[in-house]
Amino acid sequence: MSNVILVVDDKESVRQLLSEYLTEQGFRVVTAENGQDALYVARHEMPDLILLDIMMPKMDGYQFLRSFRQEKRTPIIIITAREEETDAVLGLDLGADDYVIKPFRMRELAARIRALLRRGGDTPELPEILRIGQITMDQSAHTVTVHDVPLQLTPIEFDLLAVLMRSPGQAFTRTQLVDHLLDSGFTGLEKTLNVHIRNLRKKIETETGGDDYIETVFGVGYRFKRNGFS
Repeated sequence: MSNVILVVDDKESVRQLLSEYLTEQGFRVVTAENGQDALYVARHEMPDLILLDIMMPKMDGYQFLRSFRQEKRTPIIIITAREEETDAVLGLDLGADDYVIKPFRMRELAARIRALLRRGGDTPELPEILRIGQITMDQSAHTVTVHDVPLQLTPIEFDLLAVLMRSPGQAFTRTQLVDHLLDSGFTGLEKTLNVHIRNLRKKIETETGGDDYIETVFGVGYRFKRNGFS
């Protein structure tokens, strides 16, 4: 069965262009011209991935993200113009997984889509549970809990936390973390990685009462505390 891609953009020409190309690539494509329509389509079509414009009438991309992320963790790629790149970073804060800048190469977009879809469908052959301090990660079930309270993580946040928790106490450079996440569909820059780290920290600290499990190693990058301690 073909993966379903939801294209959300207020420009008919963009919707048509993406629909034709992605259909040729073997996807089934559904479309919406604003965030309000996209919520309806997403609830009924259950897309496997969403391509989301930001500036739209009725309900923009930010409003869509705030609402949709309360319901689903479907991978979302933001489509933005170069002068609106900072808007895409805000979209990452709201739960998007990646972004592409117009004009973009269709083959690159298709590659990012497939990478995110592969990552979403991957399951380890054997259950693997990581426990450090108050945090438990079940990689086979794709869940993270803090004191049995589930954390709602985006796919990229989950994979980033997994990389850090597998090697507690090890300092990773930002470049190393980006390289680790390539197989997960992450194609952003180091500044994009920093946004994901910030969001991940915020979610963990909310449940741990402020404990900082992810440390910044100045001049290097980041590390996860060994046994909850440096």
